Amino acid sequence: MERKQRIETLLRSLDERILLLDGAMGTMIQGFGLSEEDYRGERFADFGRDLKGNNDLLSITRPDVIRDIHSQFLEAGADIIETNTFNSNAPSMADYGMESLVAELNTASARIARELADKYSATTGVQRYVGGVLGPTNRTASISPDVNDPGFRNISFDELADTYQTAASALIEGGVDFLMVETIFDTLNAKAAIVGLKRSFRATGIELPVMISGTITDASGRTLSGQTTEAFWNSVRHINPFMIGLNCALGANELRPYVAELARVADTHVSAHPNAGLPNEFGEYDETPEEMAAVVAEFARSGLVNLVGGCCGTRPEHIRAIGEAVQGMAPRSAPELPARCRLSGLEPFNIGPDDLFVNVGERCNVTGSAIFRRLIEADDYTAAVAVARQQVDNGAQIIDVNMDEGMLDSEKAMVTFLNLIASEPDVARLPVMIDSSKWSVIEAGLKCVQGKAVVNSISLKEGEDAFIKQAELCRDYGAAVIIMAFDEQGQADTIDRKVSICQRSYKVLTERVGFDAADIIFDPNIFAVATGIEEHASYGLDFIEATRQIKATLPHALVSGGVSNVSFSFRGNNVVREAIHSVFLYHAIRAGMDMGIVNAGQLAIYDDLPDDLRNAVEDVILNRDPEGTDKLLAVAENYKGQASGTVAKGQDLTWRENDVEKRLEHALVNGIDEFVIEDTEEARLNAKRPLDVIEGPLMAGMNVVGDLFGEGKMFLPQVVKSARVMKKAVGHLVPFIEEEKGGEITSNGKIILATVKGDVHDIGKNIVGVVLQCNNFEVVDLGVMVSCDKILEAAKREKANIIGLSGLITPSLDEMVHVASEMQRLHYTLPLLIGGATTSPAHTAVKIEPRYEGPVIYVKDASRSVGVAQALVEPDTCAALVEKTREDNARRRKDHMNKKRLSPQLSINQARERKHECDWSVYTPPAPTFHGTRVFDDIDLALLRDFIDWMPFFNAWEFHGKYPQILSDKIVGEAATSLFNDATSMLDRIIEEEWLQARAVVGFYPANATDHDDVLVYADEQRSEVAQRLVHLRQQRAKAEGHAQSCLADFIAPAERGLADYIGGFAVTAGIGIDEHVERFEKAHDDYSSIILKALADRLAEALAEYMHQRTRREFWGYAGEEELSNADLIAEKYRGIRPAPGYPACPDHTEKGKLWQLLDVKANIGLRLTESYAMYPTAAVSGFYYAHPESRYFAVGKIGRDQVESYARRQGISVADAEKWLAPNLGYDPSAINEADAA
Repeated sequence: MERKQRIETLLRSLDERILLLDGAMGTMIQGFGLSEEDYRGERFADFGRDLKGNNDLLSITRPDVIRDIHSQFLEAGADIIETNTFNSNAPSMADYGMESLVAELNTASARIARELADKYSATTGVQRYVGGVLGPTNRTASISPDVNDPGFRNISFDELADTYQTAASALIEGGVDFLMVETIFDTLNAKAAIVGLKRSFRATGIELPVMISGTITDASGRTLSGQTTEAFWNSVRHINPFMIGLNCALGANELRPYVAELARVADTHVSAHPNAGLPNEFGEYDETPEEMAAVVAEFARSGLVNLVGGCCGTRPEHIRAIGEAVQGMAPRSAPELPARCRLSGLEPFNIGPDDLFVNVGERCNVTGSAIFRRLIEADDYTAAVAVARQQVDNGAQIIDVNMDEGMLDSEKAMVTFLNLIASEPDVARLPVMIDSSKWSVIEAGLKCVQGKAVVNSISLKEGEDAFIKQAELCRDYGAAVIIMAFDEQGQADTIDRKVSICQRSYKVLTERVGFDAADIIFDPNIFAVATGIEEHASYGLDFIEATRQIKATLPHALVSGGVSNVSFSFRGNNVVREAIHSVFLYHAIRAGMDMGIVNAGQLAIYDDLPDDLRNAVEDVILNRDPEGTDKLLAVAENYKGQASGTVAKGQDLTWRENDVEKRLEHALVNGIDEFVIEDTEEARLNAKRPLDVIEGPLMAGMNVVGDLFGEGKMFLPQVVKSARVMKKAVGHLVPFIEEEKGGEITSNGKIILATVKGDVHDIGKNIVGVVLQCNNFEVVDLGVMVSCDKILEAAKREKANIIGLSGLITPSLDEMVHVASEMQRLHYTLPLLIGGATTSPAHTAVKIEPRYEGPVIYVKDASRSVGVAQALVEPDTCAALVEKTREDNARRRKDHMNKKRLSPQLSINQARERKHECDWSVYTPPAPTFHGTRVFDDIDLALLRDFIDWMPFFNAWEFHGKYPQILSDKIVGEAATSLFNDATSMLDRIIEEEWLQARAVVGFYPANATDHDDVLVYADEQRSEVAQRLVHLRQQRAKAEGHAQSCLADFIAPAERGLADYIGGFAVTAGIGIDEHVERFEKAHDDYSSIILKALADRLAEALAEYMHQRTRREFWGYAGEEELSNADLIAEKYRGIRPAPGYPACPDHTEKGKLWQLLDVKANIGLRLTESYAMYPTAAVSGFYYAHPESRYFAVGKIGRDQVESYARRQGISVADAEKWLAPNLGYDPSAINEADAA
């Protein structure tokens, strides 16, 4: 069979079955016990160096050994054998003085493999293939071998590319079917290999498929050069590999999470050929074929792979066992991923249409920053790197680097700086923008970065031929590219010229160069405004309008620009310059500008600008006043020379007269941290060891707190205050304990806490953590959106005693089931605690416990967490608690199976016949006052204060009752009042000091109900185009006569009625800016204030939703213009209309939020995004739909039947299994029982 036919067969086979790769050539060679003479053979008998260990040389001196090894793997069932060329490159061969043999070694090895593959293809009738191996070399292009000189490199990019080109051409000549760049521990080496391969393809006229396989070196989940799995994929995907995979360094168990991540992000075939476990103390591999095959088979069952095999330590028996284990299993289907500009540094950075504006840090630019230029000219690269780090700290997401200065050796400066920041993880995690007007400088920079960079810039200035040549090189190096609006006639200075040049460039790049449209970034030229020259007056508006047209006509392309150019006329007046930048970006971003080169640390907030300055700048930017420049100059005079950018109540201190132990106890019980450092220091000076202070008075005080809490004499807010005091005291003592080097703080046990992947809610979890710490448990809080592998890795690393999972949204339940399943698969035995608003004893018993043989315990709230944890760590009580929990869970599962009463009694068709019938003949739907969206930025928080519903705030702290009565409650009134006073005091500061920003977007759209249960949302008033189909659910549990089986679609006029009805949508957040304050509190060990702040932000978000709904009823929709309701009336929902939210009882499917996000363009408009599980982030957020009909009401869908789920799935365009996943809490049947019955 000819090579072209073999390649076609190979690619087809990968979609039909899981193919098998061979095992470890080096391991097999070791088994032959070869001598120095074997390696030398006759030809090299007198060679001047030792050659034993040069395994690749055996393809010339002992080809019989290599043939034997290939034959053994082919007999074991390998579909693909790899050439014996792992070290057949110049750097590796230099160790033996054999660099001149690179081409010969590759050709000889390829021919041997080809001969054996063809032989077994003919004898077995099963086609076998040859992969031409290109190893990583023994050098690293992005890491210095000298710790004292981080900028040094012991090999250049060009040297690597040259040897890879030589090797690839020889492998092609030898007859391989594809090229395999493998065991990549430094991605820059792989990028050099890709450039070498491209050159080889052009030189030979033969282009072969390429496979890339990286190496995750340890449990950090990164390559040796520091990249994460997705960052690695982003860096090499430009070669369009037919296969991307991972191999070496780790065993299959350890490699699995990274293979799963690769399977998630890669839109091509995925491979895995791990080691036979981890090496033992003798460097040998002990994992048996059966053990390894069992793990790799799970890869296949989980749909992760298309190709499997073995690396170090794997022999033919391993390959045979793996082949048998995966036989008959379906290969992975590559996902269709949305178009994105996928950049990377050490970490991925993906830019899509829903992402926020990208800040490109501008200060590492010798032409734009005099400070940076002076540092580079003085060779002070240490300080120059600090500038880059400062840009990252100030919010830059890409680092622009420019060395274009006449007195500099720009290429050398670029290389030196990029090599140095590569060794700074905080900086290197970001992508780099290589900025120069000289192609030689750009190319030198591209040879230094292992991530996917951005080139700034190329253009049509020198004609299409030069443009195409540079674009092809950018593609070969794997970079996105900024295209300047510049052609042979010069720089574009009108809207038409800007747009036409960009359109022409786009056509050349996509149709002639084959450039990924998502990697094209246009810079339509930002010019200075307010120069006094009339022709310049429209420059700001021209850029904004050109951006709008570019985004509308050039799919997936991005728009960028150098923002500081626009304010050049006001050099020396930083306040005005920052105002110009802010106003310009405000309008440009709304027109579609995706990124810009800005000083991330000096951006004024649009709404914070003084009115006179903002209005004057806006007149200039939008060219709406012929006198705008003169007026701005006048206003600017007011800002010349300006820099950019509590009383204690009386206290009873008599307790301060007690001895230090009593003072510490008093401080802990009463949550007073004012004197804790000085008291702790006094106690330390009195003690023999600093550890004695913790184990003595501090723990004694916390025991009192624990006892009072257990007796119901202290309440959660007070306990959290106590924890704040304890943390500050311990924080003071830790340096002394470490200095003593012998102290070890004892605890009741270590607990891992995490909010599961896809969920961002953590207030309850944080309270649980604090309460447990108060009871002498060591808590490792992993935060929010924590993946399963991170949770389990932390539990193992920390030697935890317990794992606790938290979640608020419905999809979190499935993730908890997944964690339990993984704990079972990986043989964990730790207790698993389940908690959070969406969890329940029934779900824990029915869905989670059956997946895990270890203890699984539902914990309702923080007050119960301590008793459960203490019982689990005590041998005397653990067994009894676990046994009782298992009995309770078994009973719940039995009850669940017998709960026929919960099953829907009506079919979906019967339920539809009993729908809520509005009398549409007497109803005229009110029309909103505007159509489409309206954005509200930085809403005054003071307006929201009166809309706060305080009771959920108290619920978060586990107080129950009604507000304000709770403040005078006999039992909890004092504690609740203290908490309320602290909260209102903080609320005052939040409002006065503008800690948080409140933003909202609302929209109104023509709509009609259709197909019984759905609502069609139209794109236009003519109702000719459907923008979204909202798919709703109907109650199926039978009700008494005269009571409707409700569905939200019942409250929108049916299409067949001919009524022009409408629907509204909203999304609000009050969480913008919260992170810096939470971080400040956490650094100060102040969990109490941190939790209050988060809870207040949630309340403000709900208040904002209430406020916007009121304005909707009164103004925007206007159907209740005379409404006058108190806050109590609003809480009691006495208004007309409803605002149901996806994920809540009337609309339980969280995925409907995705449609709302598209309608309102929520992420772009207010910065509120959805996680993969449709949780909102920042978490202080509310979203939903507006209904105006006077009969519309809130209700709970309740349990639904399989017939409705099938209908729902069909209307949503998803599988029934996916529908069951999202609607799991509402299912009135057991999907697994139905599946088992179907299978039978």
